[in-house]
Amino acid sequence: MDLTLIVVLVIALALFFDFTNGFHDTANAMATPIATGALRPKVAVGLAAILNLVGAFLSTEVAMTISGGIIKEGDVVDLGPELIFAGLIGAIVWNMITWLLGLPSSSSHALFGGLIGAVIVGAGLGAIDFSVVMSKVILPAILAPVTAGVIAYAATKLAYVITRRSDGKPDGRDGFRHAQIFSSSLVALAHGTNDAQKTMGVITLTLVAAGMQEAGSDVQTWVIVTCAVAIALGTYMGGWRIIKTLGTGLTDVKPAQGFAAETATAATILASTNVGFALSTTQVASGSVIGSGLGRRGSKVRWRTAGRIGVGWLLTLPAAGAVGALAAAVAHLGVIGVLIDAVVGVVVIVAIFVWSRRSEVTPDNVMSEVADSGRAVKIKRNPKPKQRVKS
Repeated sequence: MDLTLIVVLVIALALFFDFTNGFHDTANAMATPIATGALRPKVAVGLAAILNLVGAFLSTEVAMTISGGIIKEGDVVDLGPELIFAGLIGAIVWNMITWLLGLPSSSSHALFGGLIGAVIVGAGLGAIDFSVVMSKVILPAILAPVTAGVIAYAATKLAYVITRRSDGKPDGRDGFRHAQIFSSSLVALAHGTNDAQKTMGVITLTLVAAGMQEAGSDVQTWVIVTCAVAIALGTYMGGWRIIKTLGTGLTDVKPAQGFAAETATAATILASTNVGFALSTTQVASGSVIGSGLGRRGSKVRWRTAGRIGVGWLLTLPAAGAVGALAAAVAHLGVIGVLIDAVVGVVVIVAIFVWSRRSEVTPDNVMSEVADSGRAVKIKRNPKPKQRVKS
């Protein structure tokens, strides 16, 4: 009975993490089209929610990386579900903190950090397969945003070269605003194929740890469905603070830039999903926005904001790991320890939410000046040259 209760609590908490992942990462797909006025805020998050739901059914490669890769479950170590519960506490707390600060940090790395910290406390360093962590978590975290940034930079340069004759014409690049609807939708779909899988992997890992599923077996259908619904609901909630940071805080995004950034983000995520890399879609999206900002002549990247985001990236794994480790130490008390973790976690989450109400960001104040002005793509006509007066 105690084991069943803990498994139920872990699954419930995993789905809540999936929900936070949804609203934390909505900005990855929809920050730039909202910033340029290509999509209205509520329409954008609704579209993203639907596509995240669809994307969650398209692949389970990343889920298998988590459930059968990072942690040596089975023959090597006897991992209890209470440790997974503790790891989720670490991931959720860090997600909420970075959401409060408006930082587009990695929900994926928060999850990995929380799980690694909890497992080290409960089962020792030998329970972690660090070769998998390095090859499928750390290296993608370094390479993916750089790759996406380079692609976005080149794509932005190319877009402006191709449409150079549109300079000085009203709505000369209006086509990019419409193209953004497609490219941002592709990012949302790609996000579903990658991030929803992580919670599927955690639930599968829990079932294996509790002896309710064989190690190495496929993700069960009910797990796929519930995780898809949870991340879609979270996406629909918006996560407006991070949307504002990513859409207006790094650079002033024009439609051509937005299209280039979104295309680069989608291509990088889909390629990584295909090989089972559990990368951070947030890092990829941020790298793409910076690359597109560098690619447009006259655009300025706000490096102070980029630096804050970078610090958040560096702190995510160890900070979530520290919280997960602390929660794991308490969880060793058994069901009582898990309940203590749950109560403390709820108190922290509610406190962060209440604090956020002091400076609330909503769909009404999230849009950039470019989008609000209705001139996302409008360019004033150049003045007609003065005719020379013959003397």
